[in-house]
Amino acid sequence: MGISKIRGAAAILAVSALALTACSPSSEKEGEGSGSDEKLTIGIKFDQPGLGFREGSNQPTGFDTDVARFIAKELGFEEDQIEWKQTPSANRENALENKEVDMIMATYSITDERKQRVDFAGPYFVAGQDLLVRKDDTDIKGPEDLDGKKLCSVTGSTSAQKIKDTYAKGVSLVEQGGYAECVTYLESGQVDAVTTDDIILAGLAGASNNKDKFKVVGNPFSEERYGVGLPKGEKDRCEAINAAIEKMKDGDEWQNALDSNTEGTGYEPDEKLNTDVEMETCEG
Repeated sequence: MGISKIRGAAAILAVSALALTACSPSSEKEGEGSGSDEKLTIGIKFDQPGLGFREGSNQPTGFDTDVARFIAKELGFEEDQIEWKQTPSANRENALENKEVDMIMATYSITDERKQRVDFAGPYFVAGQDLLVRKDDTDIKGPEDLDGKKLCSVTGSTSAQKIKDTYAKGVSLVEQGGYAECVTYLESGQVDAVTTDDIILAGLAGASNNKDKFKVVGNPFSEERYGVGLPKGEKDRCEAINAAIEKMKDGDEWQNALDSNTEGTGYEPDEKLNTDVEMETCEG
């Protein structure tokens, strides 16, 4: 090979190496996490049994985290490359905008208002809003029965306000930082009901320390599409996540994850809502 050809080949190699080193965790091609030191930071809830729950330094458990692990694997990240970050409802948009997390899977309902600030892949699950009441309560059978009652939900959630706006204008709203606090208020009689999505309430009712204390009313009155929250403009990652979700649902992994995390709660998801779900359009 002549000197000019050798120099040309070296230049090409140098440019290629520079392009590779310029990649960052938020801009790399999907799948590049495998076999490297890169981390995938996933925002989840730490206080939702059956969905996203973490005690101390233990690995988080729940349906959201099982789906997150499957997605991460499809993107090329092993489980030891996942960094779990607690992301309360009120902090989700800020966490994505500030790039504190790469994605959020925290019972994050897709709404037009949220889509002004963040993008969504998915949905990976469709839930319905419902009510959690004390086991012996026979008065509250739906949102219309909450006039004159006290209703708890978490800061940053739209669930309680939706009831006040649509079903019971006379309801008093109580906000807490997490659902565990709402359940404590419910047990002590400081509120009459807790509202959020039915699968979240099923997890709270089925938690070991709540056995036989509460019940889910079982009268869902909304459609909540759980998406994977992403910073604006990550079209390639969004499309890869959509493909991973469809792959998980086409196999047994999605149903197995749902069954194992709701076992014993009596919860039965709306099968129709979760069949042939239209995925979000990924925007660049």
